[in-house]
Amino acid sequence: MNIIKRNGTEAVFDKEKILAAVIKANQSVIESERMSDAQIRLIGETVESVCAGMNRALTVEEIQDLVENQIMNQRAYTVARNYITYRYKRALVRKSNSTDDQILTLLACKNEEVKQENSNKNPTVSSVQRDYMAGEVSKDITRRFLLPEDVVEAHDAGIIHFHDADYFAQHMHNCCLVNLQDMLLNGTVVSETMIDSPKSFATACNIATQSIAQIASSQYGGQSISLAHLAPFVEVSRKKFRRQVEAEYKAAGLELDEQKINTVAELRVKEEINRGVQMIQYQVITLMTTNGQAPFVTVFMYLSEVPEGQTRDDLAAIIEEVLRQRILGVKNEKGVYITPAFPKLIYVLEENNVRENSKYWYLTRLAAECTAKRLVPDYISEKVMKQAKEGNCYPCMGCRSFLSVYKDEQGRPKYYGRFNQGVVTLNLVDIACSSGGDMELFWKIFDERLELCYRALMCRHERLKGTPSDVAPILWQYGALARLKKGETIDKLLYGGYSTISLGYAGLYECTQYMTGESHTDSDRGTPFALSVMQHLNDACERWKKETNIGFSVYGTPLESTTYKFAKCLQKRFGMIPGVTDKSYITNSYHVHVTEEIDAFRKLKFEAQFQALSPGGAISYVEVPDMKDNLEAVLAVMSYIYDNIMYAELNTKSDYCQECGYSGEIKIVTGDEGKLVWECPNCGNRDQKKMNVARRTCGYIGTQYWNQGRTQEIKERVLHL
Repeated sequence: MNIIKRNGTEAVFDKEKILAAVIKANQSVIESERMSDAQIRLIGETVESVCAGMNRALTVEEIQDLVENQIMNQRAYTVARNYITYRYKRALVRKSNSTDDQILTLLACKNEEVKQENSNKNPTVSSVQRDYMAGEVSKDITRRFLLPEDVVEAHDAGIIHFHDADYFAQHMHNCCLVNLQDMLLNGTVVSETMIDSPKSFATACNIATQSIAQIASSQYGGQSISLAHLAPFVEVSRKKFRRQVEAEYKAAGLELDEQKINTVAELRVKEEINRGVQMIQYQVITLMTTNGQAPFVTVFMYLSEVPEGQTRDDLAAIIEEVLRQRILGVKNEKGVYITPAFPKLIYVLEENNVRENSKYWYLTRLAAECTAKRLVPDYISEKVMKQAKEGNCYPCMGCRSFLSVYKDEQGRPKYYGRFNQGVVTLNLVDIACSSGGDMELFWKIFDERLELCYRALMCRHERLKGTPSDVAPILWQYGALARLKKGETIDKLLYGGYSTISLGYAGLYECTQYMTGESHTDSDRGTPFALSVMQHLNDACERWKKETNIGFSVYGTPLESTTYKFAKCLQKRFGMIPGVTDKSYITNSYHVHVTEEIDAFRKLKFEAQFQALSPGGAISYVEVPDMKDNLEAVLAVMSYIYDNIMYAELNTKSDYCQECGYSGEIKIVTGDEGKLVWECPNCGNRDQKKMNVARRTCGYIGTQYWNQGRTQEIKERVLHL
């Protein structure tokens, strides 16, 4: 059994240290108020028993809380008071320089919490360590100088989560939809180098990838590009190749046969599409941004985004190549093809590709094959999205953050060049537990917490106000998001709904379970209550939007490490409540609980009503077994998505053991000291450095492993198909 020390490292649980601290506190009081040796031993045994029953490593602070409670249970109040005073004095000493230990253990690769914070960052790599070091300093500055004390306290207590505090000191936003069309047609500047409009498809792909890397280094969230913005450059290459082939025919003294010239030119176009797509895939994977990871980029594939005819057919050819190359995968260090995390792919289901007799059905079958093998693409229903977004269909930013509909001065919808200002997430489970089940008190606390979230979100907004365009020229001056003048601030882009700011939420399932005694899934009391909670979030955002002219929106938070943090905080505040706080994770956003038996179609249909109440971002999923030999079932789910829900994905498994060559699902088992570990079912390999595991945890694929809370959640997922 291990504990987590204050600097993030793990150590073996030592009851003797607990006993020594209690004995010291006991000896500090007069003899008549001291505890007996038997009472002290009982405290040590009780704390040890509680820790063993938690099925996770407790922090030093949690253990000391347990000790305090046990001393109080023995009615040794003076001893308890002295123990608490000693803790407080030590805390003041530590607070005077809170970042040193965190940074030193980070550099030594011993900080378990930081190592598992991001499932796509390798904490042993220097660039990641540099980013984490800067993050620790930034968080310290943010906590001590930039945020109100009550916001910091609520964040620490797990009442809210102030996302990405490690980037808050800088004037950086969250995620965006890149206006690649503007950058390619009108030119851009990358690292102070002028880039003209490309003269071929391959060059356009190269510019796109270089821009992606620059953008990723100028913000802290995901970005999305559309293949529709690259499609026109296929025709540019086609014309170039026709001229070249004609010149070659002339030079060789051959008859100028128009049909043959076009045939040869088309072969070269196809080769160029292959090269261009390969460039995007491999450069995105191999590029390293300043925050120590590959760019978090989403590629949007929407046929109807371009006019019908040659351009749409060219876009279809690009989409086909993207899918074929993703099906193949990328080679790991052993030369074996595996599933990459990025770029994330989104495929739009629409009338021209969703039926067997539709023109682009072959692409949909290819997408199904890709999903079955590589977990992507994810699927947007054009039909449902148009119903939800005033007749518009456009990509999310990164994995799930959606913009509200916005129209320019001419009344035309504008999607690209827009962004999200940031996120603060509300722990719904804490509201429920704090109310003690009293419904009137629940709504009162809910409103108090919403007011706290509003003030925290306004801190994000105010931090961006006054930001000069010079801080990230490629974003604000050279087309990725805007064409502002040097020295001009980004303020006008922060209002009127041009950008969004997100009120996140987590644990709707557990909140409903506590308040109604029922799951929120198709229950008489649970479902109406859960929907009323969602509506209350939306009502708050609408009120704030009217008061401020800022684009507040409800966002289904993709909890990653925070699912574990929230669970630990709930256990500390409220103990182990069956079905509510008794796991090392809480449920993402509105999702059906991962252990709940429900079929894929009922799950998607049920969650669709909650997705509609999460306009700032949401994604639903179904957990499926190996589907590579059952594409018809995959297609059936995709067809159902088209008719019933805006945005969804299928989760399958795509793992590889480097020790024995096993390709399948690597399992999660209970290892030494009760810790969950990954194990190859074929050879028993448990060395994470000698296996490739890919799991979707937050709408995107993670490949660098997860903390114990998220690992438990992954382990407990039931199949929906």
